[in-house]
Amino acid sequence: MITTEIIAFGIAKDILKQKKILCQSPSGKISEIRQKLIADYPEFERLSSLKFAVETRYVSDDYVVKSREIVVLIPPVSGG
Repeated sequence: MITTEIIAFGIAKDILKQKKILCQSPSGKISEIRQKLIADYPEFERLSSLKFAVETRYVSDDYVVKSREIVVLIPPVSGG
């Protein structure tokens, strides 16, 4: 199992009820992390445009998190 540090902002932080969590997944793949988050926090399934970032760039679901990389949850944003 791979343990990944996750930092959340906005509504993602509200869902987690904290800013940082540790998440375990078999390989560290973003798709696995997404599924684990949805399993543990079903409210994430309602966020259609939840994005994941590593370092300063967005990553796709097939990205594999490397040792010591931190994943950031980027919730949907709206503006006016």
